[in-house]
Amino acid sequence: MLDEYDSISAIFGNDGPIAKHLTGFAPRQEQQHLAEAIHESLESGHPLVGEAGTGTGKTFAYLVPAILSGKRIIISTGTRHLQDQLYANDLPLVKKSLGVSVQTSLLKGRANYLCKQRLARALRSPSLADERHQQHLRILQSWSMRTETGDIAEVLDVPEDSMVWGFITSNDEFCSQHEFEDLDDCFVHAARRKAQEADIVVVNHHLLCADLSLKEEGFGDLLPSANGFIIDEAHQLPDVAAQFFGKRLSSRMLIDLSRDTINEQVTEAPESKELREFASDLENGVRYFRLAFSLEPTRDAWVEVKDTPAIDRELERLTGLLDVLVKALEPLKDRGKGLESCYRRAEQQKNLLSRFVNSDGESPYVHWFETYRTGFALNMTPMNVAEPFQRAMNAMASSWVFTSATLAVGGDFSHFRTQLGLEESAELQVDSPFNYPRNALLYLPEGLPEPQHKGYTAACMDAILPVLNASQGRAFLLFTSYRALNEALEWLEPRIDFPIFCQGKMPKQDLLQAFQEAGNGVLLGTSSFWEGVDVRGEALSLVVIDKLPFGSPGDPVMRARIDQLQRDGGNPFYEFQVPQAAIALKQGVGRLIRDVTDKGGLVLCDPRIRTRHYGEVFINSLPPMPITRDLDEVELFFERINSTEKADAVAG
Repeated sequence: MLDEYDSISAIFGNDGPIAKHLTGFAPRQEQQHLAEAIHESLESGHPLVGEAGTGTGKTFAYLVPAILSGKRIIISTGTRHLQDQLYANDLPLVKKSLGVSVQTSLLKGRANYLCKQRLARALRSPSLADERHQQHLRILQSWSMRTETGDIAEVLDVPEDSMVWGFITSNDEFCSQHEFEDLDDCFVHAARRKAQEADIVVVNHHLLCADLSLKEEGFGDLLPSANGFIIDEAHQLPDVAAQFFGKRLSSRMLIDLSRDTINEQVTEAPESKELREFASDLENGVRYFRLAFSLEPTRDAWVEVKDTPAIDRELERLTGLLDVLVKALEPLKDRGKGLESCYRRAEQQKNLLSRFVNSDGESPYVHWFETYRTGFALNMTPMNVAEPFQRAMNAMASSWVFTSATLAVGGDFSHFRTQLGLEESAELQVDSPFNYPRNALLYLPEGLPEPQHKGYTAACMDAILPVLNASQGRAFLLFTSYRALNEALEWLEPRIDFPIFCQGKMPKQDLLQAFQEAGNGVLLGTSSFWEGVDVRGEALSLVVIDKLPFGSPGDPVMRARIDQLQRDGGNPFYEFQVPQAAIALKQGVGRLIRDVTDKGGLVLCDPRIRTRHYGEVFINSLPPMPITRDLDEVELFFERINSTEKADAVAG
């Protein structure tokens, strides 16, 4: 295919195959530049860090060179939803346009696949005896006889929060003990076998990082070998990598161990009533340990609570109960695969708890805890992931491409590169092809107090009320905290007539659908609405951001990294906190203009963007759009776009 054209760019030209097969396609220089750079990286093996502004068409820009490379390429996306969209929609369309035959595969983590053996056990489990769980199991049993992939994304009739999922999906603890004769009926094994035979394998960051961490620890791998890796939504990768290069012990893991032990005891050691008691005691010990903390959900450094008498007492109890269970399981581990798996898990969790508690000050990990309404997690997160990530990269002779709409801070990629240890890589930044100077306006309201002021949120809402009226609703209000969101909701409800949609009132996708259908809605959201949300057209014409999204200085991992940078003689505010916040702000702003015909206003309430010298970094990181402090100018802007929309509707 490439031989038929002068360059990769020509494939994206007016006479290229993409234009011929994709209705409404318009050539974009930005897309062509990115595709050429990715092609060069895959050919040379030299890493590339490439930022592509909204509307560039970066998905096609990496799919075309990947497909035409003739190499095995692993493409990693930020979420399973994007992974499904890429595999089911974009990849087939590009393959058809290019007229080439390459084998493709979709591969997810174990927990996304049905395990038929676990389903059979779940049908007999006393924990799932009530009618609602039985109804869900019947749906899953029927589906299990039809599905070819075992991918639970196919099941729409069982709620995502149903308890049964934890009993029927594949997991390392049970499924890694399968004997070889079981593998022919295993959906995970089938998906991995297909991936081994594919030219293009689509994964997500969680699976990619799980694979890299296993390689780092010398425990084999989850993914096939590859000649190249393309990391989409790469700005998310450092945080995901930190999860997988770290360690975690949660109440969920301990309770699952307890319940699985009880289930396996019934089948494999029915005479061992003591084992059942020891497992039940462990579950009770988990609950007592949670009660030793504050009742309010929280997260903090372990050093802040480790000498608390109640926590010390319950930690000693939990450690003892886990030790008793390990000793009780040891003589029974040869009775069957189930008890063998429980013994191995109990030993691992006992060792992990000991490692967490008995750390010294020289640990390369941040030791911290978080509590939920009824559970907890003990975490060991690497101070940074650059070293283990680089070791993993260097162990594979592959090309690496990192791309996203938000990697650079004021045109500088050093923050992203430092996080992953990318000392030598090519860089490319292509701007959005959208006409921001004409179609967007940035409003910086005058007279707002500092964000720490008690009346700040109310003052922000008062300042944006006339803007909401000018935009006729059709707005996202993005907040940096639930407290601010709830305060804003209370302030707005009696003062606007537009339909209000609030995060947490219904599932995210249902909320977005209702917002779009309303046509004049006002949606209030926090962090999960700052990225990965795509609302095109007139339903969204205004994005309001309450504060610059600096990470919480009380977050234990952030605090530890700040302290480390200070000890090393760095400036954590400018080297870490400002770049992190600038990238998060770019994500939020990216919700506004999603298509070439979109128009809208952006309001940044935070006065620090004008009054602090670092405000220029944030402004320089945003798309080029006119800036005003004049409310009259904002109202004229919306008059213009509203009249244009009415004229278009009449003409249509």
